[in-house]
Amino acid sequence: MPKILLETNINSNIEICFDLARSIDLHKISTAKTREEAIDGKVSGLISLGEFVTWRATHFSISQKLTSKITEYDRPNHFQDTQVKGAFKYFLHDHNFKLFDGKVIMEDSFDFKSPFGFMGSLFDKFILTNYLKRFLQERNNLIKHYAETDKWREVIKGNA
Repeated sequence: MPKILLETNINSNIEICFDLARSIDLHKISTAKTREEAIDGKVSGLISLGEFVTWRATHFSISQKLTSKITEYDRPNHFQDTQVKGAFKYFLHDHNFKLFDGKVIMEDSFDFKSPFGFMGSLFDKFILTNYLKRFLQERNNLIKHYAETDKWREVIKGNA
């Protein structure tokens, strides 16, 4: 099973970083290329434990829906979103935050598997892992940008 591990160093407050990572509104901004739209569940604001969101997006020229739910939540240190329904056989996305030397270390761990057995495994290995890694890196870079400037106020708006 593929696993993507990313680490982003951010000069900001840990609570701001945590909240940006769970902001539906920032996710929409970061996924403009794939035209992701929150269509059910928590469609705006900050998602929390037990809440779900259904996204409609276009990946690989295919329109699809994916529903994920927040299954673990320990503000401001960790949360996990898990696919409830969608194109993957499964995915677990852990978001971890810690302070080190005056900076926030944001760590992503994304475990996933495509359906379709051996063919899905080949797709994961040769195409999807790199695609998702770039997708998550772009999102993390945007979180970093918003957290290190006052732009975070545009998407958190006192919802913490």
